[in-house]
Amino acid sequence: MCVPRVTCRRHRVGRLPLRQQLGKAGVENSPVSEMTSWGVPCLLVLTAGCVTGVSKQDVRQQIWDYMESQNLADFPRPVHHRIPNFKGSYLAGQSIRELEVFARAQEVKVDPDKPLEGVRLLVLQSKKTLLVPTPRLRTGLFNKITPPPGATKDLLRTCATSQGVRSYSTPVGLDSRVLVDLVVVGSVAVSEKGWRIGKGEGYADLEYAMMVSMGAVSQKTPVVTIVHDCQVVDIPEALLEDHDLTVDYILTPTRVIATGCEHPKPTGIIWSKISCEVMGKIPILRSLRCRERQAGRDVTLQDEPRHLLGTSSQQPPPLSTVRRHQDPHQPESCSGQGEDGPSNTVFIGNLPRGTRVSELKRALRDLGTVPQRLTWQGPQRRAFLHYEGPTSAQQAVSCLQGLRLGAATLKVALARPQRAGDVTGGCAEEPRPDRRSAVSDL
Repeated sequence: MCVPRVTCRRHRVGRLPLRQQLGKAGVENSPVSEMTSWGVPCLLVLTAGCVTGVSKQDVRQQIWDYMESQNLADFPRPVHHRIPNFKGSYLAGQSIRELEVFARAQEVKVDPDKPLEGVRLLVLQSKKTLLVPTPRLRTGLFNKITPPPGATKDLLRTCATSQGVRSYSTPVGLDSRVLVDLVVVGSVAVSEKGWRIGKGEGYADLEYAMMVSMGAVSQKTPVVTIVHDCQVVDIPEALLEDHDLTVDYILTPTRVIATGCEHPKPTGIIWSKISCEVMGKIPILRSLRCRERQAGRDVTLQDEPRHLLGTSSQQPPPLSTVRRHQDPHQPESCSGQGEDGPSNTVFIGNLPRGTRVSELKRALRDLGTVPQRLTWQGPQRRAFLHYEGPTSAQQAVSCLQGLRLGAATLKVALARPQRAGDVTGGCAEEPRPDRRSAVSDL
């Protein structure tokens, strides 16, 4: 098996044998050469000469192991599965003041990672607008941190922490005209060419892609990362994917590196890389998907059948296809178009017990899928949304897939059209009960 070559540049002050250092980092069987450098405690370099068996997770694991073994990490520990907080992170962050792109910036987006706390404080002290992504994007994309008037330095420090995000922030919606001048992200590993590896959950890449979709950033928006010197490694270009965010500047406790990276940054959300599970967890992502689908873009998800939502997603699928995905106890609706006519009513099932109609209405507003009318059957844990036409209803079904209220994932489908012969007194387009399920009428 081909093993990646690993070299280590070690500061002369360190007296621990090099083989022992690398052994603690989990790479003791790799070919090693020793070099002196400009005061870096240790710089692991994964060379691209032999990449068999090398993955992003391999790089992450070596960085995490090394930082722990050399006691380079700071609270919280262990650093595994995190953006590592390292000793000297505050000092590294202060050097952002040397960058002209920071001096020019008015609105700065900084990730909520612990090693970026000093940068968030500096943004606030510089009277710039600080935008912080909401944790795991649960309630939106950005929070704008707004310190109280006359805030002291100690209060600004609090505003720069996770507590400040909770106590002194306001959400920034999709319709807000945000233009981000500078993006600051955390990293597990980064190369001098600008390649970046995060902790593996993809949130920084997704956040950037979402900002592109909102028009908040462009290819010219500079991206800065702040890391320990040992996190600067030679990442094989073969590991770089089209959704990966690259960086323009790297700040360490000893260096400011301009990468000159010319690799294009993500140009938007790549829907084919997003699963239905992820969609169910991120409401704002569903809203963006609705907008892009209405603009005629292909928003088919990674694990979604293309016949349900393909490039021609503006057209409703055949009724037989819709029925295969229906709730067996779902009532039929009266469309007045005969049994084979498409429906303009959307069925919502599996509502949590005790849910209020206002909660559902709020979720619909957040997703931009407000119906013309809503029929509420809370005791039966369901509701019906009535839209202007079948196309609007089908778009709403796609938008609402994976929608959660509380801990429950709602069931969403087009309501079955009622037989034309069953329509009496003129069709009012109300769902009628399915007699087999013994559900009372509205």
